[in-house]
This record gives sequence, structure tokens and C-alpha cells, in this order.
Amino acid sequence: MRTSLCDRLGIEHPIVGFTPSEHVAAAISRAGGLGVLGCVRYNDPADVDAALTFMDENTDGKPYGVDVVMPAKVPAEGAELDLAKLVPEGHRAWVDETLLKLGVPPLAEAETNGAVLGWLHSVARQHVEVALSHRASLIANALGSPPDDVIAQAHEHGMLVAALAGKAEHARRHAGNGVDIVIAQGHEAGGHTGEIGTMVLIPEIVDALGPDVPVLAAGGIGSGRQVAAALALGASGVWMGTAWLTTEEYKLTVTEGAMHDALLAATSSDTVRSRIYSGKPARLLKNSWTKAWEAEGAPDPLPMPLQNILVADAHQRLMKSGDPDVVPMPTGQIVGRFSEAQPVADLVASLVSEGDATLDRLGKLR
Repeated sequence: MRTSLCDRLGIEHPIVGFTPSEHVAAAISRAGGLGVLGCVRYNDPADVDAALTFMDENTDGKPYGVDVVMPAKVPAEGAELDLAKLVPEGHRAWVDETLLKLGVPPLAEAETNGAVLGWLHSVARQHVEVALSHRASLIANALGSPPDDVIAQAHEHGMLVAALAGKAEHARRHAGNGVDIVIAQGHEAGGHTGEIGTMVLIPEIVDALGPDVPVLAAGGIGSGRQVAAALALGASGVWMGTAWLTTEEYKLTVTEGAMHDALLAATSSDTVRSRIYSGKPARLLKNSWTKAWEAEGAPDPLPMPLQNILVADAHQRLMKSGDPDVVPMPTGQIVGRFSEAQPVADLVASLVSEGDATLDRLGKLR
């Protein structure tokens, strides 16, 4: 199971894995895929530098990538200052009351980290600057095409640029902006995702771009059969996220057992697409927290990045509460496939072996 994308990225298998864990990302690269480290959770550039130093030292010289959250439009100078003042007090009061109703304890002062600033354009730029000083071979942007100067910088450093798309028109725009790889993310996917299902979206984007721009299929992929299906639809590889959340290595980054318990117990019906996580539609685990936002009297979510500022402290409290029924986790529908933790290397091996077997089986149907 090998495509032209493997040669372009310098990897063995057409499997790209997005994860907020440097331990998981490094393990994916060591196993022959391309591990892509999500940087949005880092507020301090020094933490990004430390994580990428870990990647440099723990990938056996194999390639890896980074993922940032950067709007293509550069905000006006000073526009990101004092954003917390724009969060309505009524929203803050509702969040506090809801946490109380759910029995979520407050954090100790030492545990409070404040808002995740990686959603801000200025901070994402700092993430890019750090990445350019490391061995990363790909930079992916979760909010469309990066600004032109960022694409140019990446190309000057020999890095490929990828961007997510939920419609064919988005994909064409990315290609026109100089993006090298388009990630076609279907409705089933975790995190920020659109309204078109993967089965429909992948061939639409492949046909829109033609043979010169490789497409990674994302959304609802967790087995070798699904990898083979993505290749049959014209994709050059797959972009997977949810599957890695249930791996053994992920426990090294996120130590709260409640999250792992919630993920392993979830079915494919236990997700919901909502704006409550970041202000943009994102698929999350369905639980008491998400249901509270759907109840009568709940406020409307705020636009990005105000929603993240509103719920940042709440997310930390929910994650550390020890209650699997309130974990605020972006998760795709494929979560229902995973009921036990396994090492990253074993997951990659099973994807490849089942994918090869599927392609062999299909080849015999002629």
C-alpha cells in the first residue's frame, strides 16, 4: 500500500496522523507514517520548541509535520488585544452555574493555565517561526490556506504546506494559493468539520484539483479497509486524528484517565457537531457538557476566539474532574471502532496489513 505521496513526503505508508501529543506523533513517524503535531494547545513558543526538539530527537531521522490554527486574513494591529473583555458576563455566569450543576470541582491555582492562545493569529505565527527552525517537513493549517507570506516562508525552507477543506471550492482556492496538499475532511471527522460526508467529498475534491495536487482523505477512517476505500476514491493517502487518541502513547501526554475511559466507551453515535468548543462547528464527544449547551436557556456560542476564551478554564476543570461523562474532547464518529488501547506501531501495522489485504481482494474481483 504505497502511493506517489509516500515518495513526496519521504514516508513508507500513505498514513498521516494528526495528534496533540508529541509522543504519538513521533511514534507515527517511526512506524512509517507522517506524525503531525497539533500546536494549538501551546501558549508559549518555548513549549513548541521543546516539543519539536523532542520530535527531532525521537523520530529516528524520519519526517514529521506540524499543525497550526491560523486564519488566512491577517487581523488589524491590536485587534487581538484584550479579547477577554469582549466575553459577555452573562456567558461567564452561565458557564460557572453549569459547572456547579454538573458537580465539576474548581482547579487549584497551580493548575490554571488560562485561555489557549494558539487560536490567535499572532500566536500561530510564533508557532510557524519555531517550526521553521526545526526538522518539520510539512506545515498544515486547520483554518484554510495560511497567509501568502507563511506559504512562501515554508517553501523557502523546503516545507510542504497542507490545508483542510470541506468543499471543492475551498480546495480549489487552496491550490490557487500555493498549498501543496489538500486535506479533504468529511462530516464524520472530529474537530472542525463541514457538512459533506467523506464518501461524497473525496472524489469531488480529487476531480476539482486534478492529478497535480495530492489529496488526503479525512473523516471516518480507522481501519485498513477504510484506507483502501479512500485510495479507491482517488485520495493519495489518509489524514487520521481520532484513532490516535485511544493509543497507549497518548496517555503520556494527557494523563487524565477519564478521557481515555470516555473515548474507549464511546460508540459512533456518541458525537455531536457544535460550536461550543471553539466558536466554529466542531465534532465532539456527546455528554452532559454538550447537552447542557443544547438545553433551553443556554446561551449561543460566541465566535472564535471568544468562545475558547470563555470555556478555557471550564475545559481544564472538566478534563481534570475524573468524570468521563463531561470530557470536552474533539472526536470523530470512528471513535466507536476502538474499545481498547494499543501501541501506535500496532495500529499502523494493522492499517497497512488490512489495507493491503483489501486491495488484493478487490484486485481479484475483475
